[in-house]
Amino acid sequence: MQIADRRLQIERDVEEKVPQIRLIAGLGNPGPEYAATRHNIGFMVVDQLATQVGSAWKKSTTWRALSAKCGGALLVKPMAYMNRSGEPLASIAQFYKIEPQEVLIVLDDLALPLGRVRLRASGGPGGHNGLESVLLQFRTEDIPRLRIGIGAAPRDGAVDYVLSRFSEEERPLVSAAIDRAVDAVKCVIDNGLVSAMNTFNKTEES
Repeated sequence: MQIADRRLQIERDVEEKVPQIRLIAGLGNPGPEYAATRHNIGFMVVDQLATQVGSAWKKSTTWRALSAKCGGALLVKPMAYMNRSGEPLASIAQFYKIEPQEVLIVLDDLALPLGRVRLRASGGPGGHNGLESVLLQFRTEDIPRLRIGIGAAPRDGAVDYVLSRFSEEERPLVSAAIDRAVDAVKCVIDNGLVSAMNTFNKTEES
């Protein structure tokens, strides 16, 4: 019993040290020509979350971004292009005194099978230009992220692939993945990153 109690205490201590997420940023490209493309699935997730909580997007007069409220957290869609996503996000975080560990980035991932979701507390960009911009602007890799699988691209056509739209056959799986990603974000907000990782990553990997 003493060992079990000690393990439980360690888990509680870890939870207490994990900062609360205050900013959730969905990555994507602005403009109707990019709407609903694979690269914009981060936008789709935060759009659905904003709709669920009844929050409207507001255009900032200070930063190139749209923002909406989600309880005590701020939802953001950078309106810079993908490879400059970090610039408005870093400015917003600096203004609101939000630490990098209090930010959750929602983005697409070529390395994950279509429809899979994966939470991580830190790490490199993994070839994603938007995440690379964020890490460079914040000057740390210790930024939580929620990756959503869009499937592997053809060897010679990654750019065209990420800017393409999902096929009719793929859409039900994508819709389910967006639902799951929204649930994961809400779990992060309500219960913390560690709890959400334990819940969603374990289910994904089982």
